[in-house]
Amino acid sequence: MPDFDFPEGATPIDPDEAEGLLPTHITTRGELDRWEQDNIIGALAWLDQTRPTDILNERFAKELHKRMFAGVWKWAGQFRRTDKNLGVAWPQIPVSLKNLFDDTRHWVDCRQEPSDEIAVRFHHRIVSVHPFSNGNGRHARLMTDLLLENILKSKCFTWGSKKELSKAGHIRSSYIAALREADKGSYEPLLEFVRS
Repeated sequence: MPDFDFPEGATPIDPDEAEGLLPTHITTRGELDRWEQDNIIGALAWLDQTRPTDILNERFAKELHKRMFAGVWKWAGQFRRTDKNLGVAWPQIPVSLKNLFDDTRHWVDCRQEPSDEIAVRFHHRIVSVHPFSNGNGRHARLMTDLLLENILKSKCFTWGSKKELSKAGHIRSSYIAALREADKGSYEPLLEFVRS
């Protein structure tokens, strides 16, 4: 397995997880990114056809991840089984996600906060749980956009121009910095970033 160069804030794949790479010809990070992106395009087509609204549950979170990465990783759609440089301890993933989904349903039902605030808090929490071995940021951003569009009936976030978030650079650094501020309870930088 090649030693991929992961950008700042990305979770490296451990050797056991790397064994789950399906296309054996991949040798560079660019090739991996391309295969993952092609798979994600298929997931977006599925979402466009189905327009799901029952998304705040473990079953859907796993199904979405599987559709995003099934052509790339054997373990697509399965929660990670190791601890990482961020995220909850892996045995806590199901309970942490259930708590997040329950809280989000409550926020949506009560509507005490604007839609953007609900979506930003949801996004931060799902990133903090970090349920999968890889693809957590992309999965969390897509889950957040589904929450906005299909449940809150709001426009999707622009994410500082999505296409740049998986690559090292200023936009990714701003996103990571905004997430770190949210870790401290300050959501304003993330609220600003998601609509930039």
